[in-house]
Amino acid sequence: MKFCKRYQEYMQTQDQKKLHVVGFKNLKKILKRCRTDAIRSLRLSQSPSTPLDESAVCPHHCPVCDGTFFPSLLEEMSAVVGCFNKRARKLLDLHLATGFRKYYVWCRGKFQGKHGALVQEGKNLVGYAIINAVAMRKILKKYDKIHYSKHGQAFRSQVQSMHMEILKSPWLCELIAFHINLRETIIDTRKASELFKGCYLVFNDGKPSLSCELSDSFKLEIDLTCSICLDTVFDSVSLTCGHIFCYMCACKSGSVTIVDGLKAARSSSKCPLCREAGVYKGALHLDELNILLSRSCPKYWEERLRNERVERIRQTKEHWETQSRAFLGI
Repeated sequence: MKFCKRYQEYMQTQDQKKLHVVGFKNLKKILKRCRTDAIRSLRLSQSPSTPLDESAVCPHHCPVCDGTFFPSLLEEMSAVVGCFNKRARKLLDLHLATGFRKYYVWCRGKFQGKHGALVQEGKNLVGYAIINAVAMRKILKKYDKIHYSKHGQAFRSQVQSMHMEILKSPWLCELIAFHINLRETIIDTRKASELFKGCYLVFNDGKPSLSCELSDSFKLEIDLTCSICLDTVFDSVSLTCGHIFCYMCACKSGSVTIVDGLKAARSSSKCPLCREAGVYKGALHLDELNILLSRSCPKYWEERLRNERVERIRQTKEHWETQSRAFLGI
């Protein structure tokens, strides 16, 4: 089955869930109209005996496409990523809730305590991310094919820099960890292998990474080594640029203490890897990933926990001593 037809069938199923999707069919119509108009105008300007130059059918900078195609796709991708992040956050908050809050969300939530419904919703969200990522890549590839250009690739890079690449979302990393964590709670192994096919925490030379075969053409690899301490990420956080670090390492690179937290980082503070500024205040704690690593590397996790507890106590004492001296005017 061609992707366009498969995507249309998927869109029909999503209409009932009120999920945003990339308007693949409408975007193809824009490109088709652009190409048809260009061919017609080119034939009118040439004699009938002159062969048609395919490379001149649609110019590299097309006012029809550039004025309609890219703004439409950008708006749709923003809506898709926003919808995905919102639903993933709601699902994981429901799963990780504790105490009275857990009782409240389970009573109010649509899952009503059904474990299988949580698993299925997570699986649906991963599928939602894949199908829209494939749609975006295919439509941009078609744009470059029609225009004999690389503007589609450039637009894709622009989307990544604007944090609207859905496969780079930290919530996708959390969903993969969520799937792996739930393996231990599913009694039926046949059902577990069906739901979690292709998702693994792998170790290469002692270095962990998340590996997930999202589809036949998509395989996601997420490195779980902190590029600051060069060790397995501990108490991991994802900056808004998508790079993952240990929480304490991120605090050091953002020039803040663990007492103040990453929200206290200056807007000029940059990511140690990509050098993008203003990526600390919106940092996301990867709770599901931390649970997965603590179960998979218990000795390492206990050792890091002991060492960091000492450092946290030291920083907390220094903070309160500084605050006391400032209050007393010493």
